Amino acid sequence: MNHAQLTALGRALRLLGEHGDALGADTPDAKLHEIREDLRRAVERLDESVSTAAPSTRCREHPGGPVDEAAPDLCLLCETRRRSARRAEYGGGPAPQQPAEPAPSRYGVRGDRPQPQQRWLPEAWNGQAWQLCGTPRRDRREAELYLAAQRRGPRPASAYRLVHEFTDYEVLRTWGVPMRVDPEPMS
Repeated sequence: MNHAQLTALGRALRLLGEHGDALGADTPDAKLHEIREDLRRAVERLDESVSTAAPSTRCREHPGGPVDEAAPDLCLLCETRRRSARRAEYGGGPAPQQPAEPAPSRYGVRGDRPQPQQRWLPEAWNGQAWQLCGTPRRDRREAELYLAAQRRGPRPASAYRLVHEFTDYEVLRTWGVPMRVDPEPMS
């Protein structure tokens, strides 16, 4: 309803209120016909103002929702919610929702598997210490092929090794000889 419609409807209803105050037993028929015309104009203004259908329920949340004659507010949606809550109180309905267990993970949960997963770590000697030179692999053959490609690369390290990680660390195979390199070669 826009402001002009609201103003016109208010004026028509106020005029009807004044007619109601002036009514009496000796009101002439001409005055009654005038009241009838003003009433008809007020109803027309009201019809122009209303843009939606009349609510089918007395529910504020679902005014146009489905009707349940047994519900106090005639709202089927709210009454269904109330009924399921009552059923759950008396134990007749579905069990209350338990917190869902976490979805099983491909890698497991830390508490389930306290040891590290089995994997192979490719390491290169940088002149002072062994350092990880690639992504830890789950497949030993893949890790060995990776280190072979590193040895054939443009800047190979002086030594490579493959470390097996499971409950502890175990060096499986070493390529080359690690040599100690002085960090300051001029001294």
